[in-house]
Amino acid sequence: MSTHIAAKPGQIAPYVLMPGDPLRAKWIAETFLEDTEVYSEVRGMLGFTGTYRGERVSVQGSGMGLPSFSIYAHELFAEYDVQAVVRVGSCGALSEDLAVRDIVIASGACTDSSMNRIRFEGLDYAPVADFGLLRAAVEAAEEMDLPVQTKVGLIMSSDSFYSARPELVTRMADYGVLAVEMEAAALYTLAAKFKRRGLTICTVSDHILTGEETTSQEREKTFGHMVEVALDAMLAQR
Repeated sequence: MSTHIAAKPGQIAPYVLMPGDPLRAKWIAETFLEDTEVYSEVRGMLGFTGTYRGERVSVQGSGMGLPSFSIYAHELFAEYDVQAVVRVGSCGALSEDLAVRDIVIASGACTDSSMNRIRFEGLDYAPVADFGLLRAAVEAAEEMDLPVQTKVGLIMSSDSFYSARPELVTRMADYGVLAVEMEAAALYTLAAKFKRRGLTICTVSDHILTGEETTSQEREKTFGHMVEVALDAMLAQR
């Protein structure tokens, strides 16, 4: 058993959805999966395994930020032989082309975090998504004919929710970065390290430019479209 997840061997499926909020993990499991069981309640960071269209899928909360996400993703890859992780989370839009509740599929993740600078001794590593999962997610979204827009592109994984230099984040928009969140760069880096697959799909929960935002309850229990896209993409890549 791993230190922070403490699941028994075989309790976690090879494909895992990872929201930041453990209550969102619970909502996903109860809403989309059948025959669910709880495999982890350590520190309140809930983990569930169930079936989706007859296939085993797990859902694991990660907490907020690259350090917290890295703990859980590392243990999933290293201790439980998880083959693919799809982060399903929220993001703040930096682009005028996005509206609240639109979906962003992250092809790559810029970051201001020092984690990769330490790992690569000052070199600028470019964390990117698994192309197979990325393509499957785009195709799934197209087939669903969703009532919201889906955009593919770069996002920013920030170390700070309340940034002391917000102008540096908004500057990213001038170079095509669509939105800001706090975990994708860690996922893409660790997936590469363990030779596994990673993808981040986010729903726009607030807009940095317009100030529009969703409630905490909406962020916890809605955003179902991105979950459906993530699940269908995983099934297509099995």
